[in-house]
Amino acid sequence: MFVTRRLGRGFGNARSAVSVRIGMARAVVDGTVLAESDTTVVVEGNHYFPPDSINWEYFSETELTSACPWKGSASYYSVAVGDDTIADVAWTYHEPKDAAENIKDHVAFYPQVTVES
Repeated sequence: MFVTRRLGRGFGNARSAVSVRIGMARAVVDGTVLAESDTTVVVEGNHYFPPDSINWEYFSETELTSACPWKGSASYYSVAVGDDTIADVAWTYHEPKDAAENIKDHVAFYPQVTVES
């Protein structure tokens, strides 16, 4: 069971609703748990895991960045599990814009990582 509490919308009421999801969520690749939390922030359909829920030993920060008009500049991580590395598969906002302050340093994943919720 989970509860979703709506926090509002992104910049200028654009984009998808921002909410906190209460209920266990896990990010998994090849059976390895990369992150697990009972409180994630869901933005535009992506679960953002709090930094203390991340198994950082699998992550390495890369040089890739991207920009979102309402969240700010994203930094990326590659994930290494066993002999395989998935490049730039996770991202975070270290210094988000005000509208995205609730996801500061939280980590989200591209679909190569399965998020179970």
